[in-house]
Amino acid sequence: MAPVPPGIRFMASFNKDQWYKAFTFGLTFLLYTSFHLSRKPISIVKSELHKNCSQVMELSTESSTSHRGGLHPELDCSWKPFDRSNYKQLLGAMDYSFLFAYAIGMYLSGIIGERLPIRLYLTVGMLASGLFTCIFGLGYIYDIHSLWFYIFVQVVNGLVQTTGWPSVVTCIGNWFGKGRRGLIMGLWNSHTSVGNILGSLIAGYYVSSNWGLSFIVPGIIIAAMGVICFFFLIEHPNDLKTASAQSSAASHQKLHKSWNGANGHKDLYLQYKQGTKTQSWDTELLLGQESIGVCVPVQQVVVVKSEAEPSPISFMGALRIPGVVEFSLCLLFAKLVSYTFLFWLPLYITKAAHLDAKTAGDLSTLFDVGGIVGGILAGVMSDKLGKRATTCAVMLLLAAPTLYGFSMMSQFGFGPTIGMLLVCGGLVNGPYSLITTAVSADLGTHKSLKGNARALSTVTAIIDGTGSVGAAVGPLLAGLLSSRGWNQVFYMLMTADFLALLLLLRLVMKELCSRKSRPGVAVEMKEH
Repeated sequence: MAPVPPGIRFMASFNKDQWYKAFTFGLTFLLYTSFHLSRKPISIVKSELHKNCSQVMELSTESSTSHRGGLHPELDCSWKPFDRSNYKQLLGAMDYSFLFAYAIGMYLSGIIGERLPIRLYLTVGMLASGLFTCIFGLGYIYDIHSLWFYIFVQVVNGLVQTTGWPSVVTCIGNWFGKGRRGLIMGLWNSHTSVGNILGSLIAGYYVSSNWGLSFIVPGIIIAAMGVICFFFLIEHPNDLKTASAQSSAASHQKLHKSWNGANGHKDLYLQYKQGTKTQSWDTELLLGQESIGVCVPVQQVVVVKSEAEPSPISFMGALRIPGVVEFSLCLLFAKLVSYTFLFWLPLYITKAAHLDAKTAGDLSTLFDVGGIVGGILAGVMSDKLGKRATTCAVMLLLAAPTLYGFSMMSQFGFGPTIGMLLVCGGLVNGPYSLITTAVSADLGTHKSLKGNARALSTVTAIIDGTGSVGAAVGPLLAGLLSSRGWNQVFYMLMTADFLALLLLLRLVMKELCSRKSRPGVAVEMKEH
């Protein structure tokens, strides 16, 4: 007999529950990857909406001197209305409209998500997000130049995208316990950077020829993932047990209905176990209704008392969980820094390094590669130390000088620029990744909740919603300050980084003063 291949032996070493865990991990990873994939194109397309017309003007001037007709009075090299001198403010307004709607909607999304089936809620959100992402791209195809059209699409898209984060975090939190949660969540949260990278590559491929496709293709992808979510997402391990029990009950009932009894009598046979040590099974005939004696099986019947499903936690109840307020405010400033890079980095590289839109978009993906490593490293460190706040604080402290160095990117060569992008991405996205995943899951399953797992969605929405306020303010401030010079933008980012660090100091001191912390569990604090 031929030996079993090693791959098959490896697959057989996992039980059914482990395979379902791996499947849920991979599916939710891909689902939220598609969310970030659909958000990234706007940052790539910005440099195409407003081009640097000076070089085009020079080429036009040289060609016009060799032909009759003189100079062109106007040269349309940018997309109206972003051809104006205040184009940075207009582009910032588009970012702000999306992120402000996202921040407001996030507070409501977690509360709504706890009261609806996650699978259906997430599916509708992904289909709607795909639709409005495609509508933004149709502005190019139908030659739409109204600023309010693009702002309206961004607002609606921001609202429907709030269905994503509370849903996937709740789902992954239901499947994975607190053991090694930092590592698991760090690996899982790399979907943010993977989505940004794929979004940059897809948008960069079409940006110079047809920037409308930079939105339409990601829109189709997220809508397709919404369909996959509807057919395959398993919200909770108990859903499988319930489905298995129902299937078993249905087959058992079918078996009894198909039994015709002995000698043509439609009587019911029950099996029972004789004694406590013997393994033999006998059958006992229950006579028809006309008979007087009835034999009762000696097998015990266990009645299970089902407990009422825990009620969803209120907004104020979630705020009273120790640590929620501090981490939420810290994330506000950490996400301000991260999303400013998300929306403005390609344009900054274009202006500072004098590169075209596609090259700048490809180069900006290195920031997200660093973010993947930073998120995993933050998770591993916090698991080993058992100190979530301290891990975030160390990375925030190291990020400040890195941001200052990044502001002088134009003075570096190509090699140092790549290194700076990787390091800065890791230090900026590490705390952001840790707070939005492992910390949110820890707080959403805090001991003060007494096992009420339905609080996870609301806690996640509060933390990420507060962070999204910073994500909305950051790109807006970047648009306003960049007109005075890019140095002003980086001073703003360093200030936000220090404020995030200050907000964690109380929790850091609490962790350091604790004699020992269990790995993977944030330090326990007194309730507010």
